[in-house]
Amino acid sequence: MVKTRVLVVDDSALIRSLLTEIINRTSDLHCVGAATDPLVAREMIRALNPDVLTLDVEMPRMDGIDFLTQLMRLRPMPVVMVSTLTERGAEVTLRALDLGAIDFVAKPKIGLADGIQALAQDITDKIRIAARARVRRAPSAGAIAGGAPAREAAAPANVGRLSTEKIIFIGASTGGTEATKELLMGLPADAPAVLITQHMPPGFTTSYAARLNSLCRIAVKEASDRERILPGHAYIAPGGRHLAVERSGANYVARVFDGDPVNRHRPSVEVLFKSAARVVGPNALGVMLTGMGADGATAMKEMRDAGSYNLVQDEASCVVFGMPREAIAAGAANEVLPLARIAPVLLDRLRASVGATRHRV
Repeated sequence: MVKTRVLVVDDSALIRSLLTEIINRTSDLHCVGAATDPLVAREMIRALNPDVLTLDVEMPRMDGIDFLTQLMRLRPMPVVMVSTLTERGAEVTLRALDLGAIDFVAKPKIGLADGIQALAQDITDKIRIAARARVRRAPSAGAIAGGAPAREAAAPANVGRLSTEKIIFIGASTGGTEATKELLMGLPADAPAVLITQHMPPGFTTSYAARLNSLCRIAVKEASDRERILPGHAYIAPGGRHLAVERSGANYVARVFDGDPVNRHRPSVEVLFKSAARVVGPNALGVMLTGMGADGATAMKEMRDAGSYNLVQDEASCVVFGMPREAIAAGAANEVLPLARIAPVLLDRLRASVGATRHRV
């Protein structure tokens, strides 16, 4: 067996020791070294040529973001960030994902050694996924600076009353934070409501929603239980809680609740998509974005059987093609599209629905 070679970069001797031990006790991973800071890591990368890097967010001499920026420009490689469960940690981690990191692991606030050991399966799973993922080069400074004007670029959808009837449902996992951002930035302010389940732990979705809200024409927020679902708004499942849609009289409302993990996930795309099939039916538009595993594939087929129109991200534009592949295999996809085409096709479908409605009238 050819083992995945991992380099650990962390200023904490305890974290370096724990991660090294967790990695080396698996049969398919091997920790080839542990660096105390990015300057040491730079030399070890040249000497050891690792397949995957685990990278602490905050370190002395050069912080993780500065190092990641240089790394993804000069030698792009799969990186799993090791973050802290703080507001600052969440914001920096989201910046790392924007720069091309594949995923992140959140350190527990208390009981660090026991907490890291409890995350061992999650850590090794994310390293394996990263090793197989499609690595994105860091966006150029010009592209980053050009992100804000894109907020003004989306023309009105002109779907009128229909935007109160239709709801867009999005499921995503690994690579999905950036894919969802790109999709939402392509939607105008008068788009239908959007409900999103992105696999993310507690403590990160508030910052993620705020970040998207600052970039998008559509208003973005973390979903609250029993709130009315409105056009021109996107609602993100809170980390660690399921999101579903329900009817309350003539209105749709969000249900946010605890519950057992589904397909090992909470929030689960399966939960959201099943509620879309049951409650929204033909007024739903489904989107499956990049992610590992099969969460949501079966429920997305239920959505299609109930009359929804479903778009699935294609392999070439995915960081990880697992969830889209499973949705396609389940017969859930009406169209398979590059990420850049999904928002325009959604709007085309909505405009076509408006035309069909007017024709019937």
